[in-house]
Amino acid sequence: MPNTVVTDAHSHVLSSETVAILQREVPELAPKLTPIDDEGAILEMGDVVQNPFPRGAWDLERRLADMARMKIDRQVVAVCPQTLLYGSDPDGTLAISRIQNDQISKMCANDPNRFAGLATAPMQAPDLAAAELTRAMREKGLGGAMIGTNIGGKNLDDPALDPFWAAADKLSAFILVHPIHVAGIDRQRDYYMKNIIGNPLDTTIAAACLVFGGVIERFPNITFFMSHGGGFTPYQAGRFVHGWNVRDEPRKRLKGHPQASLDKLTYDTILHAPEPLRFLLDTVGEDRVLMGTDYPFDMGQYDMVPVVDSLGLAPAVRAAVMTDTIERFLPGAFGKVPA
Repeated sequence: MPNTVVTDAHSHVLSSETVAILQREVPELAPKLTPIDDEGAILEMGDVVQNPFPRGAWDLERRLADMARMKIDRQVVAVCPQTLLYGSDPDGTLAISRIQNDQISKMCANDPNRFAGLATAPMQAPDLAAAELTRAMREKGLGGAMIGTNIGGKNLDDPALDPFWAAADKLSAFILVHPIHVAGIDRQRDYYMKNIIGNPLDTTIAAACLVFGGVIERFPNITFFMSHGGGFTPYQAGRFVHGWNVRDEPRKRLKGHPQASLDKLTYDTILHAPEPLRFLLDTVGEDRVLMGTDYPFDMGQYDMVPVVDSLGLAPAVRAAVMTDTIERFLPGAFGKVPA
């Protein structure tokens, strides 16, 4: 295969240094890590418990070793979704966000050819979130933000979020939309369905709200990056369009045709099988599909490089998926050291 740089556009980090700073500066909201063994720990943050919490999340040496094993040269790092804290006091969440953003910026500055970063923000207070996104991008060199698929149960087309979208649009931000507190949890408590089904379901709801709520239409400079292959969105995009054609409800806020908004969504490759990835590439094209792993969590996909290579893509298509497209969305992010 061609010697293309491989960039993981979807990964997460919560370093041990960051945990220590959070425990010192924001003790009432800070995470607690309880080691289980050499591979992981239990993460407790508010009412969220992650068990196991993989070592690669906080241990840089383990991360670098895993990247080498997976044949990944670079990562775009975002916070762990457990730390978003949209249900907490906004000022506390802002403090948590600022510390994490500064730490991610530091991580990227220490190894700018290997890491680029995304911010987090207190989305339950859109004005504060807009200001923090602006600070993180302009002063800390981050390329955008990771946000949840819902904000305390409110969908992403909530008009209250417009100040954040306006700031993101002005900054041409790259926004990773990641599932949290998924819908329908009462029926998904068994069999780990809350993640297996719930995560892609909530991503699909988020995509539908961004489309039919006119968010993509009104804020065209934002790149919306939908995690886990976009959930069910690419497979059901025809249903989105059909509903708009035959019903009045989808037309309430969307002025143009939904396909125009659907055509602006971007997706990671995390589909856990080559066949749906081939479908995604054939449907939306390599200029909207970015290699990702969801490192370091257990539902991540760590055979991504051989899976992409198994598709027999043309060299230019492979290069787009592996790194060229993320470089187009985050120009200059790698190798960029904030002042």
